[in-house]
Amino acid sequence: MILKKPDFWDYKQPNFLSYMLLPLTIPIIINNFFISLKKNSNNQNIKKIGIGNIYIGGTAKTPLSIKINQILKKLNLKTGIIKKFYKNQVDEQKLLSNKAQLYCFDKRKVALDKAIKDNLEIVIFDDGLQDSSINYDLSFVCFNVVKWIGNGFLIPAGPLREKIESISKYDAIFLNGNEEDTSDLKLLIKKYNKNIKIFETYYKPININKFNDKNKYVIFSGIGNPESFKKTLTKNNFNIIKEIKFPDHYRYTQKDIDKIKLQAINLNAKILTTEKDFVKLNDNAADGIEFLEIELVIKEENELINFIKSNI
Repeated sequence: MILKKPDFWDYKQPNFLSYMLLPLTIPIIINNFFISLKKNSNNQNIKKIGIGNIYIGGTAKTPLSIKINQILKKLNLKTGIIKKFYKNQVDEQKLLSNKAQLYCFDKRKVALDKAIKDNLEIVIFDDGLQDSSINYDLSFVCFNVVKWIGNGFLIPAGPLREKIESISKYDAIFLNGNEEDTSDLKLLIKKYNKNIKIFETYYKPININKFNDKNKYVIFSGIGNPESFKKTLTKNNFNIIKEIKFPDHYRYTQKDIDKIKLQAINLNAKILTTEKDFVKLNDNAADGIEFLEIELVIKEENELINFIKSNI
């Protein structure tokens, strides 16, 4: 069962319910402590870049994994992406397999062994920063500029897998947004880790020319941060008259799609969704639905390339 992320997780200040749930965060604290004690040998046959988050959902880690894979390909490196198999994440698995050589197994170590047998030079892990069985050569942690760390509490009192102080152990932070002013946020990050590299990213539509700006649109999505999808559209002058949100990784039924299509007909509007949502639809459901194809833009891409080269 897929549950919707509770709204109070993203309050700027914890509410009463957050404080009530604080005792339930103790297992997370204990687990993170023991993970920090584990030291794993680094397999020198292949280089490993870990991309993940400490804030649950909607931080652009999958688009960043795809983007970095593309960058490394341009450097003539033999690369692939590793993602642990979860039944409820078929959307991300399909999206990744369309964009890169994907290794998706129940255990990341099994995927890593397969990548080594295929003589890959570098693998990118989409998620898994908290996996103690992997020792990364580079570790990148992703945040959304607006959501940041929500109310700052650990699961289930808040949206964090680790305390914000944990960024001290990572090599770089990626801030995904819509080109907001991040100067204050960067100063805050530097208080936790003055040497950490900070990169900014934003979404750029790459199939924008196929859409008519005179059309009205009903949009729907089942992603970790639907606000970023809507902001990208409004920034590019889409006329959105209705937005429908589903939980992250939601599996659409025909009834869901029929209801969306009926609402669009009644509003005389087109239907638009994300590529991540579109790949889950069968041919019948996808009929009459368009998707926005996006590319993640890294503002300091050349600086990132030099950073990777010097550390891999």
